[in-house]
Amino acid sequence: MMDTLKRMDAVLLLCLACLAALGLTTLYAAVHQGGLHLWHRQIIYWLTGMAGFLAVCFTPLRAAGLLAWPAYALALLALALVPLVGQVQMGARRWLDLGAFHVQPSELMKWALMLALAHWFASRDAASKKNAAVAVAMIAMPAGLIIIQPDLGTTLVLAAAGAVMLVAAGLPWRWAAGGLGLMLAALPFVWQHMHAYQKQRVLTFLNPQSDPLGAGYHVIQSMIAIGSGGIFGKGFLHGTQARLHFLPEQHTDFIFAVLAEEGGFVAASVLLLLYVVMIARILAIARRAATRFGSLICIGVATIFTLYAAINIGMVTGVLPVVGVPLPFVSYGGSALLTMLLALGLVMRVAIESRGRVYWQRPGSPLA
Repeated sequence: MMDTLKRMDAVLLLCLACLAALGLTTLYAAVHQGGLHLWHRQIIYWLTGMAGFLAVCFTPLRAAGLLAWPAYALALLALALVPLVGQVQMGARRWLDLGAFHVQPSELMKWALMLALAHWFASRDAASKKNAAVAVAMIAMPAGLIIIQPDLGTTLVLAAAGAVMLVAAGLPWRWAAGGLGLMLAALPFVWQHMHAYQKQRVLTFLNPQSDPLGAGYHVIQSMIAIGSGGIFGKGFLHGTQARLHFLPEQHTDFIFAVLAEEGGFVAASVLLLLYVVMIARILAIARRAATRFGSLICIGVATIFTLYAAINIGMVTGVLPVVGVPLPFVSYGGSALLTMLLALGLVMRVAIESRGRVYWQRPGSPLA
């Protein structure tokens, strides 16, 4: 046990501790007026997630390989149950009610798919048409079930993360370019079948002022909050946009605006720096991983974290259309936080089992 603790990656642990402190502080600022039960619940989520994180850290990576396909099958089954018995919240049917708590199967699927793809390509050539076709089907099935919930943001994250893992596994670039071309060609068809509110989000992204009290309200209020924060912010618990409830969904999708208003450019930069350091460290661990399976897991985790952060911050600042994507380790939510911590536990396990290898070594290097 002590040997495992000594082998843990200190940089990754430090980043996680800083993100936990910053995330809980920002969430407190967002909900302190009448919503402290959410903050208390988030602390429970953190404690539960950290217990899961440590459990994964002490579990051999081969166990993750054995669980890869059962986890994928279970997540796929849960997604299939959502349209039948799922609970409707905020106009979308995305959750399963398990009595004591609610589960969002799409959150589970992102990580289950990452694990399954890593296991699939651990000993297979991605340049094989058969292997690549199976992987594409593995991505397409859950993506189809998620898009009908509807949940465009999660669908995009899942598809993009799957595509990156395919390329990382060795998919020829010409195939990747061909797939990208097909997706671009399908955009008119996708537009025709998008829900009215999804089309409105895209149009609002192009011109938020076209409906300042309706579809454009979220982005406008968010940009006001971020801009008013200035360099050093208005101070902890002194943000007017959040305190006066002008900022919608301030504890989930738009929590970055709370951070930027109260902590200013400095606090926002600290958060971005933590993300950059964490993602860079995960990729460094992928570089020195002792197995191809471990390397692909790290690449998948780094990709999903990057997409989460980029899409959330992009939509809050008006750079991207508004979609329901949480800010990693900061937004309120149990399913997202728990799955992120379990995924980070897998990365830490890869680091533990690869301890002693230099960071520039490739998996399977003669120097292993």
